[in-house]
Amino acid sequence: MEVPSQGYTEEECYRRLRDAIIDGTLMPSQRLVEMDLARWLGASRATVRTVLARLEQEGLVERERYRGARVRHVSHEEAVEILEVRMALECLIARHAAVRATDEDLRRLDDILAWMRRQYEGNDLLSYSDGNARLHRTIAEISRHHTARRLLETLNSQSVRYQYRTIMAPNRSVASMEEHERIVDAIRRRDPDSAEQAMRVHLNHVCDTLRSMRQGF
Repeated sequence: MEVPSQGYTEEECYRRLRDAIIDGTLMPSQRLVEMDLARWLGASRATVRTVLARLEQEGLVERERYRGARVRHVSHEEAVEILEVRMALECLIARHAAVRATDEDLRRLDDILAWMRRQYEGNDLLSYSDGNARLHRTIAEISRHHTARRLLETLNSQSVRYQYRTIMAPNRSVASMEEHERIVDAIRRRDPDSAEQAMRVHLNHVCDTLRSMRQGF
């Protein structure tokens, strides 16, 4: 990790450390030494302790007495549970998005969906998976359901490393593309029941795929 030329505020330290955990710069179970983090962030150890406490509350860090902090490892079983809770939240979000979407919101969804299709047709599944996450985030924004969005962001940050593995399952990308098109179509038609059902079908299939991939996690 590159040492900054100047220190960061507490909020900037929090964002940098959180991003480093989510993007895999800091690996699951990796030790988080306060002195090393303070040097990397150009912050005091007191600031680092405060940031670690926030990340512990989010489920990204765990701290053990006398052993310090480390990046929390999310097991396969917990990842399935997180996805099941995500499904409840995202079905609610899809309903609200179908009711609240503006014409501009629908254009944003169509643009993301078109980009995803290009990645899918080019067999760039990692980029497709990034688009998948962007589409779900945009639907959450369109829903304007702030509590559901906040809870969803925390859940997603805990299980992001599983996101890329499910899309690599045989034939999953074909079904995924069709499922996302159905979700967006229901939102476009301002049909909350269909949007909720399309989201439930999609995430049920993702959950089934994740369960079937238990071996190797």
